[in-house]
Amino acid sequence: MASPRLETFCCANRDAATELVVTFQPLLFGIVTAASAVVSVLFTVLQILPKRKGYRRLGQYPLPRPASSSRILFIISVCDILGCTGIILRSSLWVGLPNTVEQISEANSTETLPDVFCIGSAMWIQLFYSASFWWTFCYAIDVFLVVKTSAGISTIILYHMITWGLALLLCIEGVAMLYYPSISNCEQGFQHAIPHYVTTYAPMLLVLVANPIFFHRTTSAVTSLLKGRQGIYTENERRLASAIKIRFFKIMLVFFICWSPNIINESLLFYLEMQGNIDDSSLRNIRNAALITWFIMGILNPMQAFLNTLAFHGWTGFDVDLSPRGRRELAWESASTSVANAGGHNSMVGTALLYQSHVQEAKKNMNGNGQPQSDAISVLSEGSESSTVEIHISSELPDYADIDADEESLGTSGKH
Repeated sequence: MASPRLETFCCANRDAATELVVTFQPLLFGIVTAASAVVSVLFTVLQILPKRKGYRRLGQYPLPRPASSSRILFIISVCDILGCTGIILRSSLWVGLPNTVEQISEANSTETLPDVFCIGSAMWIQLFYSASFWWTFCYAIDVFLVVKTSAGISTIILYHMITWGLALLLCIEGVAMLYYPSISNCEQGFQHAIPHYVTTYAPMLLVLVANPIFFHRTTSAVTSLLKGRQGIYTENERRLASAIKIRFFKIMLVFFICWSPNIINESLLFYLEMQGNIDDSSLRNIRNAALITWFIMGILNPMQAFLNTLAFHGWTGFDVDLSPRGRRELAWESASTSVANAGGHNSMVGTALLYQSHVQEAKKNMNGNGQPQSDAISVLSEGSESSTVEIHISSELPDYADIDADEESLGTSGKH
């Protein structure tokens, strides 16, 4: 789990509140967190593996490839998986080598390996979950820029610099302040640990506060864009705007469910630290609430990886495609926001907000005499095999008659 209490536990003179939660049923807690992380990693990997059908049949079609936002979604899942890996390693040590855990930050201990593992595993977990928070924030910015300013794939470099730079900087700065002057002689009191807690929770709170604002502005911009196309707001366009709102709502719901227990738990522990004696009988309910939320954190924090994949593009199924072509086309390539810049005879100019797409919907984007429309919008029910939320505002689209001919020729060759 991602909690600054894990780093604080590495101090020999750790505070009483940290001692309370970290030393309460450590064997059971290690089993619970490791099991949650293993389940989350397995299902997340299953989700992002390419599937044989239902997600992308567009390899032969000249539709735009996803840009920065699809990569951001994939990177978020990678960060979550790496964070879960750190949780699995740490919890496995707690369960398998309890004697080693007891040696962590003992004042008179000559063993350095337990302390190194304690700090290293805690920093690993914090780094990748902090990076996941920053990438989630960048995703909200990216989908907004895609709609408003047609920002494209080049922004991914800037996102890498922001996310990894801030994650590393805050992680190192927070840990350095926490373990000053040394890990065996940390400063007493929780005041010196406040910078470490701020660097841990700042990106989390940023996502909780800023992302809903960006998502709201994005959906408003999409609604205005749809209304401005032909001056009317049809049922299909309402469904499209609703589908986008639901997608953003799911992302924020998963984030809130997985990380609100951390904020509640930290508030309770800070309250206990401010009391003279946390073992006082009048604080029993507060202690119990802190221990309960501690275990809830151990379950929900690792599950963010899997729940995020469900929020991004639903359940993808078990029909994994491990063929060479399937490995080249991850399912994530069809769940994105993207911009296709002008280039060549199939240039597409303007804005594209693309989630999953399906060729049958592409064929419908023609007018009555068979000519392609300038605006292509397709909406299918969410959760189906071809769940689609797609907007293309373009000055030129490829000839879908060629697509039909290609499909017919492929079907004929397949029969022979």
